[in-house]
Amino acid sequence: MEGGKLLDPSSETSSTPKKYGRPHECSKCGKSFTRRSVLLTHRKVHVGSGSSEGSEGEKSSGKDSKGLRSSSRLKPYKCEECGLCFGQKSWLLRHQKIHTGEKPYQCLECGNFFCRKFYLRIHERIHTGEKPYKCWECGKSFSQKSDLQSHKKIHLGIKPHKCFECGKCFSKGSDLRNHWKTHTGEKNEKCLECGKCFTSKSTLVQHQRRHTGERPYECPECEKRFVYSFELRSHQKRHKEEKPYQCRECGKSFISSREFQSHERIHTGEKPFKCGECGKCFAQKQNLGRHQKLHTGEKPYRCIECGKYFRQRGDLWRHHRIHTGEKPHQCNDCGKFYRTSSALRSHVKIHTGEKNYKCLDCGRAFSHSGSLRSHSRIHTGEKGHKC
Repeated sequence: MEGGKLLDPSSETSSTPKKYGRPHECSKCGKSFTRRSVLLTHRKVHVGSGSSEGSEGEKSSGKDSKGLRSSSRLKPYKCEECGLCFGQKSWLLRHQKIHTGEKPYQCLECGNFFCRKFYLRIHERIHTGEKPYKCWECGKSFSQKSDLQSHKKIHLGIKPHKCFECGKCFSKGSDLRNHWKTHTGEKNEKCLECGKCFTSKSTLVQHQRRHTGERPYECPECEKRFVYSFELRSHQKRHKEEKPYQCRECGKSFISSREFQSHERIHTGEKPFKCGECGKCFAQKQNLGRHQKLHTGEKPYRCIECGKYFRQRGDLWRHHRIHTGEKPHQCNDCGKFYRTSSALRSHVKIHTGEKNYKCLDCGRAFSHSGSLRSHSRIHTGEKGHKC
């Protein structure tokens, strides 16, 4: 590529197939494109910013006034804020939203705002699960065309973005930029809620769901929602896969031996996870982690509606229903709705007559543990409410 001329695809020595490669390279910045027409459009960026190159890549003949007139004709709309020029007024108006911070397009599902309708449409696919771009090589689908194009490089073995520090190669430039931060230690994406910093904006967005309680990924089978897409994928396997591990004690089945072993502790009473602070033991490791927050006082989950803090993400999610009025749990017997599954289970005992809390002193049974505790005071003489 000499003198700013466009590359001839046939002269490329790269092993990149023409179908998926980007044979048209810009001599000014090195950026590559799949089509010549896209390259010609791109070159206007350099022409509009004072480049000495003409629209066909030839060097200027020295007639500056002619070059300036050509530049102004190509990009007559200038941003007064930063000096960038644009070929169309609509492009300038769209660009100016960067400076004003205007985001007029709102997602009705989660409330996020976007500066362009196009970005909103792409975002909405998170909630709908729509993935219109399919890889014919492996069948995997994607919500964005750019993600499909990046994915295709996996099959072709194309990794054009190389880290000069460690030699590792990447199929996407964004992956290389995020990787580069591991060498520099740069973490310029800061959470305003807790002050924690991250290397990429996508990681920050995922982290912020800890504070907001947002769960954008919904299972179409049972309507259960998740914070991360990988959690949804893992959950969906439960609807499809066999459950070969069955508990002899209660008949419940499980997908993995790990889940089965954890369940067995309910029957055996085994509690291998001990709190170093108070000595209390737990059957599951996550229950120990939840308990330890009582000692540390940590409450990382904040309700954006009222500012209240919670120790567990699930507590925040259930609390949020107070503001939304959502009651997703319905009684099959009488049709009454409840905010939490525990409230529904407690209610169902009215219909079943189940009373599994028994007084050891007189043998009387109760539906709820709270009722048993109140009753026990008759035998102990304890007065629950002190004057």
